[in-house]
Amino acid sequence: MPELFTIGYEKAGQPALVERLVRAGVRTLIDVRELPLSRRAGFSKGPLSAALRQAGIEYLHLKALGTPKEGRLAGRAGDQPLFWSIVDQALARPEAQYELGVAAATALNQGPACLLCLEDDPHICHRSRVAADMAAGWGFDVHHLAVDAAF
Repeated sequence: MPELFTIGYEKAGQPALVERLVRAGVRTLIDVRELPLSRRAGFSKGPLSAALRQAGIEYLHLKALGTPKEGRLAGRAGDQPLFWSIVDQALARPEAQYELGVAAATALNQGPACLLCLEDDPHICHRSRVAADMAAGWGFDVHHLAVDAAF
């Protein structure tokens, strides 16, 4: 069974996150944020992909697998039912289904791969839904990584 990891950078610094990915044996990071920008140093697309490249990890951004703005707003407001409804609608779109296939093919051929988003807790992050869809469709064994935990 192929492995798929997920990780959130909410409580991490970039060097610690990259080190955690290396320790887990990740070969490709799949960024599933709609907008790969961050106010946190090192987590916008350019700096993050450069740091990953230095560590021997490929970077792939799949925008259509990200949470739309209205979903992010619902999540910040603590409205989890609305958040998950918006996430499910977004992931059902044809472009998201296409990119889900791209993510699966990448993880199968260039893996192990890891899905990246902001939230530390995967249970409140849409990446857990993306990972569950990949597990259901392609048989991945999903592991949620924490930056400060040993694998």
